[in-house]
Amino acid sequence: MRAATLLALVPLALAAPSAVKRDAPAPVLAPRDAKLVPGKYIVKFKKDSVSTAVSSAIQSIAASADYTYAKHFNGFAASLTDAEIKKLRDDPNVEYIEQDAIVTIQATQENAPWGLARISSQEPGGSTYTYDDSAGAGTCSWILDTGIDTDHPDFGGRASFAANFADENDSDVQGHGTHVAGTVGGSTYGVAKETKLFAVKVLGDDGSGTNAGVIAGMEYVADNAGSEDCPNGSVANMSLGGGFSSAINDAADAIVSAGIFLAVAAGNDGADAADFSPASAPSACTVGATTSSDGLASFSNWGSIVDVLAPGQDVLSSIPGGGEDSLSGTSMASPHVAGLAAYLMGTGASVSGLCDTIASSALEGVISGVPSDTANLLINNGQ
Repeated sequence: MRAATLLALVPLALAAPSAVKRDAPAPVLAPRDAKLVPGKYIVKFKKDSVSTAVSSAIQSIAASADYTYAKHFNGFAASLTDAEIKKLRDDPNVEYIEQDAIVTIQATQENAPWGLARISSQEPGGSTYTYDDSAGAGTCSWILDTGIDTDHPDFGGRASFAANFADENDSDVQGHGTHVAGTVGGSTYGVAKETKLFAVKVLGDDGSGTNAGVIAGMEYVADNAGSEDCPNGSVANMSLGGGFSSAINDAADAIVSAGIFLAVAAGNDGADAADFSPASAPSACTVGATTSSDGLASFSNWGSIVDVLAPGQDVLSSIPGGGEDSLSGTSMASPHVAGLAAYLMGTGASVSGLCDTIASSALEGVISGVPSDTANLLINNGQ
C-alpha cells in the first residue's frame, strides 16, 4: 500500500502567476553521475515561502504531482514539460528544480560471516560483543530501504511496517532492508538489541528507487517519528545512494533538523563520497566501510565528508524468511552507526552532536589504507 498522506496526487489547476519578479530564473539541476529519470523533476521551494505562495505556484501548472513534501523539505515532484519548468523557474518562491534520478542499494553478496565484536573491542580478532543491557531501549530506528521482514524471529516483534514509497509490495523481497535492520537492532546481530524498527520502503524489489520516492520517505520519517513511543529519540538509516543531489541532501538536513539522527552509507565506488548523495549531506553521519583485518574496504568511498568508519565486509545479519547471510558494502557499515546511535541514546545520550560524540569515542588510526583526507576513526561502543 502507499502512504496516502504524502503520496496523494495533487490536482494542479491554472492560476495567475505571482506579481513578484525574481532577478534570475531558479536553477535547473541534474544529479552528477546519476541515471536520470526522463521528464521527472523535484521542485524545491525556499524555506521562508508561505504556504499560500507555495500552493499558488503548484496550481500554476497543468499537471499532477507524484509526491508532495508539505512540511520539512517543502516542495513537490512531478512530470514537467519545458514550458512548465520555465514558468516555475520564474516563480520567486522556487529555490531550484532538480531532475529526478535513480538510487540503489549499496551492497554486494558475500558468504563469510563476522559479528559485532570489533565495535566493542580495542583490537581486531575478538569474538565477544560487550554492551550495556539497555541496548537501545526506548528508541525507534527508521530503516529507509527495501522494506523489512517484520516476522523475522530475530526482531522479536519489535519490527513494524510504516510506509511504502517504492512499489505495491510492502514486504522485503530483495532482502537488503531486512539485513540492514538486523545490524541496527536484531537480537542476534544487532548493535541496539531493544530498539523498535520501522520499515520505510523507498527501494523496490530490484533494489532501486527514485530520488523523489526517497525524499517522500524522508519527509515521512521527519513528520512521523515524534508520534511513536520513542522516549529516548529516533534514528534513521539510509544504506542507499546515487549521484550528488541537492534535493536529497536538503531532505537529509530536514530529517536532522527534526531531531532525528541520520546515518548514511558513504557509497561503494571507491571514490570521493562528496560526489554522491545522501553521502555528501553535511548534516548526516556518513560512514565508510572496513574489513575484519582492519583495512579500508576496497569498495568504500572516502574523503573529508566521511565522518567515521564501521565494519562493512562480510557482515552476517538477517534475511527474509527467518534466515541469515553475509553481505558487504557501506550499506552494512552505516547500520552499525545507526545502531550505535540508538544504543547511546538508550543510555541517555543527546541526539544533538551525536555523530561528533561517536567520532570522539572511536579508535583513531587503527585502519590501514585510509587516505590522508579521510577520518581514520573506527567506531567503538565504549565497552
